[in-house]
Amino acid sequence: MPPGLQRDLIPRDAALHLMGALNAMKDQLHDAAQQWELLDENGHIPAAPSYTTLLQHAVAAQDLSRGVLRLTADFARSPHHTTPAGSTVLKHLATATTMSSHAAAHFTETAECALALSRVDSTDRHHLTNRMVIDHSSARAYLRSASESLGDAAEELNEHLGFQRFLTMLTRQESVPTRPRGQPDGRHR
Repeated sequence: MPPGLQRDLIPRDAALHLMGALNAMKDQLHDAAQQWELLDENGHIPAAPSYTTLLQHAVAAQDLSRGVLRLTADFARSPHHTTPAGSTVLKHLATATTMSSHAAAHFTETAECALALSRVDSTDRHHLTNRMVIDHSSARAYLRSASESLGDAAEELNEHLGFQRFLTMLTRQESVPTRPRGQPDGRHR
């Protein structure tokens, strides 16, 4: 394999390790987006939303965001981020980092609205309730977007590994000596 092409490849073990981390984080973000609900089973807001529960969503989202940020920073420090595939992976990681940080902020605002609900009149209560629903659903959407971006990064690495397998097969085929046509193969008949 030409040395220039070799430099553009992310080593298989490094790609597999990163794919494992990406898929694990992707699943955590997706599960959080599915499980952290504000509305009850009838689609209504609880009369007294739990500030503690909503704040816990914010804390957990912040932890997830920190994990995505750490994953992104680690990959950005690696020499692999400069390869063509690595550049695309880094772009997806950057998007996931941004989306997950927005999720944490929106969950925090949801909790803040829940805390303020007990101290406002009915007009302000309606406004705060609507804002709380919008913030919470936005936060969940950001988690889903971050999860999708991590999935896109993992898919890019998977395609990169497929390309590597293809190159390996080509290289092996080129290295097998072929005998010229018309010459006997050296076997006795």
